[in-house]
Amino acid sequence: MASSEFHFKRCSIAQDGVTQQVGTDAVLLGAWANVAEAHRMLDIGTGTGVIALMLAQRTENIPQVWIDAVEIHPASAACAGLNFAASPWSDRLRVWEMSVQEFAQNAEHQFDLIVSNPPFFSETTRAPDETRRLGRHTATLPPGEMLAAVRRLLAPGGRFVVVLPVQEGLRLCELSVPNGLYWTRILEVRARRDKPVERLLIQFEKNPYNFQRTSLLIYEEGLRYSNEYQELTKDFYL
Repeated sequence: MASSEFHFKRCSIAQDGVTQQVGTDAVLLGAWANVAEAHRMLDIGTGTGVIALMLAQRTENIPQVWIDAVEIHPASAACAGLNFAASPWSDRLRVWEMSVQEFAQNAEHQFDLIVSNPPFFSETTRAPDETRRLGRHTATLPPGEMLAAVRRLLAPGGRFVVVLPVQEGLRLCELSVPNGLYWTRILEVRARRDKPVERLLIQFEKNPYNFQRTSLLIYEEGLRYSNEYQELTKDFYL
């Protein structure tokens, strides 16, 4: 289990007992998601709350922005709640300890932006321990059920943004169309120039008429962050 805090410029994030520590996937998603004109946001499977906190920071000068976070794992939900309360944006953040399936059945509002760093391990590729397994195994949030919940929760002009490994991301694109969602923006992420694409950040919308594909390199030679990655995350990393 994680025990150390993760430090950003504007907040610190406790990680005790959570299903998943703060990692590059979450940071990429929190920095890349398009927050334009998004006044009501939802983070599915919030974990520590890191993505919701990043969205709150990015919209702190915009009035009437509210961010809900859903987390099924009790210890993670409790940790996210503590991180929200300790942050400068506590008045706009709220965590719900429940599945997104249940949340979607009872939600009173639709959302302009929905984000998720969702489970991706399959039945044959399992996470190495039970706590991490709950956060990363698709049995807790099957792709079809996630898309059905998003379809119900997403406002007509809203955006749904995820980060996934390549094959899982492409599979989600296939499953999205029958659910009335269409990929309109994809970022292909490589760790290094000589490595294949390892992650896809994908934006879905209910309007299928726009599409943009871009790429991002995380490291230049050695372990030096690329200029583009530094530019994307400059408001967060110390």
